[in-house]
Amino acid sequence: MDSNETPGPPPAHASETWWDLLVHAVRGTGGDPTRGPIRRAVILLAVPMVLEMVMESLFAVVDIYFVSRLGDEAMAGVALTESVLSLIYTIAMGLSIGVTAVVSRRVGGGDEEGASRAAAQAILLGLALALVFGIAGVTFAPDILRVMGADESVVATGVPYTRIMLGGNVVILLLFLQNAAFRGAGDAAIAMRVLWIANGLNIVLDPLLIFGVGPFPELGVQGAAVATTIGRGTAVLVQVYTLFRLGGRLRIRLPHLGIQPALMAQLVRLSATGMLQTFIATASWIGLTRVTALFGAEALAGYVIAIRIILFAILPAWGLSNAAATMVGQALGAGNPERAERAAWISCKMNFAFLGAVSVFFIGFAPAIVGLFGGTEGASAVAVTGLRIVSIGFVFYGYGMVLTAAFNGAGAVWTPTILNFFCFWLWEIPLAWGLSLPGGLETTGVYIAMTVSFSTLAVVAAVLFRRGRWREAQV
Repeated sequence: MDSNETPGPPPAHASETWWDLLVHAVRGTGGDPTRGPIRRAVILLAVPMVLEMVMESLFAVVDIYFVSRLGDEAMAGVALTESVLSLIYTIAMGLSIGVTAVVSRRVGGGDEEGASRAAAQAILLGLALALVFGIAGVTFAPDILRVMGADESVVATGVPYTRIMLGGNVVILLLFLQNAAFRGAGDAAIAMRVLWIANGLNIVLDPLLIFGVGPFPELGVQGAAVATTIGRGTAVLVQVYTLFRLGGRLRIRLPHLGIQPALMAQLVRLSATGMLQTFIATASWIGLTRVTALFGAEALAGYVIAIRIILFAILPAWGLSNAAATMVGQALGAGNPERAERAAWISCKMNFAFLGAVSVFFIGFAPAIVGLFGGTEGASAVAVTGLRIVSIGFVFYGYGMVLTAAFNGAGAVWTPTILNFFCFWLWEIPLAWGLSLPGGLETTGVYIAMTVSFSTLAVVAAVLFRRGRWREAQV
């Protein structure tokens, strides 16, 4: 571990191997991340957060894998519903930013009672939003699918799936929010475990309920929704039991569940900005897709392949970023902004090393990687070019991801929101259009714009982070 990190009682860690550290990270037995060597603390938080995000990404993949055997209408219904659910995911991720910031700051300051109250208010907020979305989803499911472009055969097949997924959105919101509270408290291993439970149940129940294996009813595409909801619902129940009965840094009691207007308003303020931040980033992908679509189906197919590979590859980097957010929030709560800043820069260097290695691998083996996803010769060529160009910017994006999360962890949520707006909407999309059409670079221009915008975000974020105004954010 680093000799220049916060001195702790290293005798306990001096003989610790990397394997020991990974085992501690998965088990959640590594000790308090607010104390001791910073690099060790980052790894203890990052490993379970990386695994948590991989588990979350498996839900849609597993559903699509089994539903694909039911025909195009079933596939279309699931795909369109997932598009609508992306709005709920955006809200859940935005709310999570506020929850992690508030909980981590209070845990770092030794105010575990305040952290527990914040977690309870987040649950109430999630329940209220889920009720609104659930009623609207169940009532207007057919209309939602039609608005998304479904024909009547897709509507007939997909409505049961849509009603269950939107009607049961409470398990999505609570899963995100309660895991955000666990992460903010430094209990990242708990967040990881509940998603193991959710995914395990989903993987087992999907084929049983979709195809009617053994005593299970054959529900078709509706079975995928039931399996996913049961999996997530079980995970939520485990979260609730942990929060109410098992204690740890967070222990919710019944008095905490009374509405506390000031705390609720604080969560709403931070979370609303977080939702806007997430929406801006998500919508920029839609803009790039629209520009790419101007060059035909092969270009669009190649773009989709490249982006899927890129997004999957940076999942571990998101885990490191989330770890940095927790470290920054807890260190500020403990009145140690120097530790917060060092934690962010150490996370940046680790992310730089990881994404730098991925970048070299992608540039060298792009044709072989793209070949695993099939596609026509033209689409594959577009994907290979895109993968190589975007990979050049990975090292910059590693810094940008961590520093954005660090601002969020500090409660300075407007900084990355404004950065996203300028770098993605006012810079990336116009640059993509200009390079692709007037510049004559076609899809290559889109990929260059992505790399340039990621690099711009990283450089500006680094400058702003060094100025240190985030230290003064009130949470």
